Amino acid sequence: MSDRLSVFKTYKLYVGGKFPRSESGRVYEVTDAKGKWLANAPLGSRKDARDAVVAARKAQAGWAGATAYNRGQVLYRVAEMLEGRREQFVREVADAEGVSKSKAAAQVDAAIDRWVWYAGWTDKIAQVVGGANPVAGPFFNLSTPEPTGVVTVLAPQESSFLGLVSVLAPVIATGNTAVVIASERAPLPALSLGEVLATSDVPGGVVNILAGRTAEIAAPLAAHQDVNAIDLTGADADLARDLEIAAADNLKRVFRPQPVDFSADPGTHRLTAFLETKTVWHPTGSLGASGSAY
Repeated sequence: MSDRLSVFKTYKLYVGGKFPRSESGRVYEVTDAKGKWLANAPLGSRKDARDAVVAARKAQAGWAGATAYNRGQVLYRVAEMLEGRREQFVREVADAEGVSKSKAAAQVDAAIDRWVWYAGWTDKIAQVVGGANPVAGPFFNLSTPEPTGVVTVLAPQESSFLGLVSVLAPVIATGNTAVVIASERAPLPALSLGEVLATSDVPGGVVNILAGRTAEIAAPLAAHQDVNAIDLTGADADLARDLEIAAADNLKRVFRPQPVDFSADPGTHRLTAFLETKTVWHPTGSLGASGSAY
């Protein structure tokens, strides 16, 4: 028997590319499916939520201004880092969701593949939802998708990693920045994802991850005037209703919760959920005597 003491992992929030403890100093116990203690997770506060929005807003212009191809490269790098830490996430998912190691491994592999899938869409979604529009007149009329801005994401409560990736990746793939509220019951995979993001090429502030009581953190974010949209996937019916009412104050775009099989083909609806369409009119002109136009 070894008399060596184990080094317990300290989980922290991920805000602005850094790992602060909750400003309140609070933590809460996270247990596995059988009630066994796993770790103390930071209990995020209203102030942590506001700090995350500030970080997300600061990073938004630079991330949206990057080329779509570059965003795809960055997201692919995240998938590479996830692949390198696969065993850690398999263990955390198995503990969090009470599933076997083989089922947890399947979910982690699916999450990594999902991340790669969304990375591939970054420079293609504009071709699907944008284009040139025929108009009656001497004009070019072009519609192009642009990111909504800062998006609050309530991560799924039950699918601690595959569901998390499925709701987060499309938000940032399209140039938005995100404030993520991790699963209240199983936050550890989400907090570990922050460590992956910090050691990849994702600029600080593009993704911010909070842990704690979902309702407590979500309420100020739904009412925050500098949050442009909110994904209510991780909210129950009562909380979703309250948050949607709060979100109406500044006309936030709201993605309502709905039953979803995260193992199924995700389609493109989450990519387009947080895009705005900008249409530009430009006059054409004649070139020479031939009457050709540009």
